[in-house]
Amino acid sequence: MRRVVQNPTGSHNHAFGSHVLNASLFCEKLMGRIDSHGRMEKQRIDPPGTKKYAPYSPGVVVGNTIWLSGQIDVDAGDTIEIQTQGALNKIEALLAEAGATKHDVVFAQVLLKSMNLYAPMNQVYGAWVDDIDIKPARAAFAVDALPADALVEIVVQAIRT
Repeated sequence: MRRVVQNPTGSHNHAFGSHVLNASLFCEKLMGRIDSHGRMEKQRIDPPGTKKYAPYSPGVVVGNTIWLSGQIDVDAGDTIEIQTQGALNKIEALLAEAGATKHDVVFAQVLLKSMNLYAPMNQVYGAWVDDIDIKPARAAFAVDALPADALVEIVVQAIRT
C-alpha cells in the first residue's frame, strides 16, 4: 500500500511499507542537483572555441540528462564522410565536457541535406557506434537546408551513468 503524507516543510513524503522517502531528496539523489526553489539545476556546456551559428547553448545538462544542440562541421571538409566524422568528434568533446561518453548516448537524430547522403553517413556513424553494446535509438531524415550549408547535422541526448 502506498500513501502520501504532507510533512511540516511542505514537501511530500512517500511511504512504502516501513520506508519513508522524502521525494525531493530522492529526486536530488537520483537525478542531480536541485536549486533553492526546488527546481533541477540547469548547466550550460560551452567549451572555449565552440563555433555557434545562432543564439543557443551547444549543450545543456539537467541532472544526469544531457541535451546537445545539432552539431555540424563544415570546416572539416566538403564530403559527407568528413563532415559526419567532424560532427561526431564535436559531440564527443561536448559529452566529455559534461562528464559523459558516447556510451551514454540514448538518442541520435541525423539531419541530411539529401537522402542520397544516407549510406556514406551511415558508414561513418556505424563505425562510431560499433563498440557500443546498446546502440542509441536514432532517426535520420533529409531537410531542405542546414546551417552554413552543411551536409549533415547530428543531435544527441545522453544520460550519464
